[in-house]
Amino acid sequence: MGEADIIHIIKVCDKLFVGDESACFYEDRPNWAVIHACKHPCHQRAVGYKGNLDKNHPSYLISEKGSHLFLNMVDMETPLSHEFTEPIVSKVLDFIDKNIESNSVLIHCNQGYSRSPALALLFLAKRRDVISNKSYQEAKNDFLKIFPQYSPGRGIDTYLDQFWDELS
Repeated sequence: MGEADIIHIIKVCDKLFVGDESACFYEDRPNWAVIHACKHPCHQRAVGYKGNLDKNHPSYLISEKGSHLFLNMVDMETPLSHEFTEPIVSKVLDFIDKNIESNSVLIHCNQGYSRSPALALLFLAKRRDVISNKSYQEAKNDFLKIFPQYSPGRGIDTYLDQFWDELS
């Protein structure tokens, strides 16, 4: 990605924004809810750990604090585990539904090209019918018209393609 492709924060539909790490904020702001789709630094900071968290920890995958949702989510080249990813996706979609009527919702990850736009894509397809829900490939093609910078990591791309019909 070139200098002209820097994300920061981009509106993908009314009250839904995608951003990179520079768009992140931890404090409560009126009329904003934030989904932090990155293990480092956000989930680690929110839960208070370095390195890896024990899989039995109650906040291993997700920590919700007021208007902030912190996800233990990394971009991997290998397909993501449905066991760990599906609960994250379900919580994200519910969190957006709960907040978007009265707040703007920012979804951010480290670079803003893969995890955060993938979650926005899911919301637009699965909960708002703004883009196709028929298949991941159709949704992805529609989403690229809204967010041309979308460049999912292989793990996310494979996961969404493989489990599209099971995600809601």
